[in-house]
Amino acid sequence: MRCVVLDGHLLNPGDNPWTELEQLGEVAVYDRTPVSLLLKRAEGAGILLTNKTPLNAEILAALPDLRFVSVLATGYNVVDVATAAKRRIPVSNVPIYGTGTVAQHTFALVLELANRVGLHDRSVHDGDWERSPDWCYWKSPVVELAGRILGLVGGGRIGQAVGRIGAAPGMKIWVTPSRTPGRTPEGWTEKSVGEIFQCADVVSLHCPQTPANTGFVNRALLSTMKPSAFLINTARGGLILEQDLAAALEAKQLAGAAVDVVSAEPIASGNPLLRAPNCILTPHIAWSSLEARRRLMKVTVENVRAFLAGAPINVVNAV
Repeated sequence: MRCVVLDGHLLNPGDNPWTELEQLGEVAVYDRTPVSLLLKRAEGAGILLTNKTPLNAEILAALPDLRFVSVLATGYNVVDVATAAKRRIPVSNVPIYGTGTVAQHTFALVLELANRVGLHDRSVHDGDWERSPDWCYWKSPVVELAGRILGLVGGGRIGQAVGRIGAAPGMKIWVTPSRTPGRTPEGWTEKSVGEIFQCADVVSLHCPQTPANTGFVNRALLSTMKPSAFLINTARGGLILEQDLAAALEAKQLAGAAVDVVSAEPIASGNPLLRAPNCILTPHIAWSSLEARRRLMKVTVENVRAFLAGAPINVVNAV
C-alpha cells in the first residue's frame, strides 16, 4: 500500500531517516506540500502521514483510495477526524514522545526570564563590562526561584515533568486539580486556575486547547497576576489572547512572558507579541530535540505497521 508523507522536513531534516518506514512498503516523502499540490501528491495513496498539512472534509472526499492517516504529532486538529470516521478511516497520532524535551525548554524559558542570560551575554559582547566602573553589573534583576510558587495549568505528563524540575531549586508547586484521583504528586498543592494566576510567581500552561478554553488567558485574568510574575506558554498559542498579553506587558501588570507557540504559525509580522516588552519568543521548538524526533518516528512506524496488520493503535477517532 502506497504511503505518502506530506510534510516530513521537520521530523527528518537530515538526521532522522525514514528507513524503517520504507521497509514497510512504497513511501514517497515530501518536505512540504502546498495546498495546490496536495491532491496530486496524495492521489492513489492508501496511507497519508501529515504534520501540519490540513486534511479537511473536502480533501478527504477527493481521496477514494485513502485508508489510514497518521499525524506526525500529538495534536490532530489538522485532520477532520469526524469525516474520516464516517469513511471508516482510522486516524492515529503520537501521544507520547516529547515530555522531557518540552519540560526542559519550558524551564529554559523560566530561567531566561529569571536570569536574563541572553541579555547579559549580548551586553558583555557589546563592551558594557569592559566599560563598567565596577567589577560586575546587571541590566535586569536576577530572580531567585527558591521559595517561589510555580503554578501549573495542566498536570499531565509534561506539567508534572516541569513541576519536578521546578521543585529542584526549592519552588512550591501548585497545579490545577486532576480528574484522576491521586494523580497529583505528594507535596504539591491543587489550586484553581484563578488562584494560580492570582498568587503564583511563575504560571506555566500545559493544557490542551479546546473550544472551551481558547483565549482564556485574557485581559481580565492577566490583570490578577502579580506585577513580579512570569507567564510561560509551551502548550498552544490559542490559549492566550495575544493582544491582551501585549497590553498587560506594556502596562507592567506582569514582569515578563515567554512563549514557544503563537495563535498562527509561523508568526506574522503583525503579531503584537513581537513588539511587547519583556516577551521572549521561540519558534515552536520545545518538541524538537533529536531524541524526541526519533521517538516520534518510532511510534509513527509502529502506527503504520499496526494498521497494515489490521489492528490500528493510537487511534483518535471512532471508526
